[in-house]
Amino acid sequence: MVKINENFEKIEASYLFSTVAKKVAEFQKNNPDKKVIKLGIGDVTRPLPKVCIEAMKKAADEMGKADTFRGYGPEQGYDFLRNAIVENEYKGLGISPDEIFVSDGAKCDCGNIVDIFGENNKVAVTDPVYPVYVDTNVMSGRTGKYIDGKYEKLIYLPMTEENNFKPELPKEVPDLIYLCFPNNPTGTVLTKEELKVWVDYAKTNKSIILFDAAYCAFISEENIPKSIYEIEGAKDVAIEFKSYSKTAGFTGVRCGYVVLPKTVYAYDEDGNKIELNKLWNRRQCTKFNGTPYITQRGAEAIYTKEGQKEIKENIDYYKENAKIILEGLKEIGIKAYGGVNSPYVWLKTPNNMKSWDFFDMLLTKANVVGTPGEGFGPSGEGYFRLTAFGTRENTIEAMKRIKENLK
Repeated sequence: MVKINENFEKIEASYLFSTVAKKVAEFQKNNPDKKVIKLGIGDVTRPLPKVCIEAMKKAADEMGKADTFRGYGPEQGYDFLRNAIVENEYKGLGISPDEIFVSDGAKCDCGNIVDIFGENNKVAVTDPVYPVYVDTNVMSGRTGKYIDGKYEKLIYLPMTEENNFKPELPKEVPDLIYLCFPNNPTGTVLTKEELKVWVDYAKTNKSIILFDAAYCAFISEENIPKSIYEIEGAKDVAIEFKSYSKTAGFTGVRCGYVVLPKTVYAYDEDGNKIELNKLWNRRQCTKFNGTPYITQRGAEAIYTKEGQKEIKENIDYYKENAKIILEGLKEIGIKAYGGVNSPYVWLKTPNNMKSWDFFDMLLTKANVVGTPGEGFGPSGEGYFRLTAFGTRENTIEAMKRIKENLK
């Protein structure tokens, strides 16, 4: 008799964004005359940069000729892209090309990284949190049962209005610490000094920080690190995840990368230091066939002068959307956060309304979709996320509707 992985049954509910999609689909089926504006899932709407399209077209043509055809590529990524990443993203930070692992996106990497860690590691997550961090550890058997809104073995790091959405060091020492800044979902950030506290903590306690920097391109203010490796000592304790999804609109193309310095170690049962770069390389070689050549040529084009100009225009477009949302909410007296260094705006629901109730109200009355804070964890209750990735026209219209219904 075949047995299932029973850890899957410990997952509290269906994936957050699947639940949102089902609710919206049902509403649209029952109300075909209503135009629904979606500011929930963080999917982009701007076209890919032209320079990326041209690079991918050229690469596709190469695949049609015998002398330039490519089959299986290196699982770690082609040297041309790994070198470009080091030169443009990590110059002066001591990162080498063989510490870069190109992938099909940060979501996959954040979920797959748990493969190289033991089942008994204690895991800490910020709360609220991007659901993938939690769910993949549930699947791997590290979290225990779901009891009274929390997993019994997870260490929760609350981020609320009271602590300015900045996690405090936990009393119970974790082995793995998930940090995402600029944060999804709250849109808030940590300064270099604040992040240095976490790096020092990890070094002292032999912990490892899993740092999701997928939204670093949206950072506008000074003294906010775009990579954790800007912090002294981070190369010894941090694994970084980055993505082209929001930076260059690659949500449908799929490309990102992991940075895993050779100086990051964990330990076997006998206490011997094990280089994690080697473990991740082995994992990728076994379970991943590499990101397509055509995709990687598109990603490489981002680092040209024209590519940088085009992605900046797109990012500025979304940042202006965030400003429209943030200012619109404040005009009607709703507390809102983020939206300055991030494409996400995190608002406090009016009159202490439950976040799913606010979702239903916004959908039925304003025909606008956002994401309920509770779906990101227990500390997300009473909050709500809106994204800046819609079109300008839809963003303006959505805020008009929200203002009319929430005055």
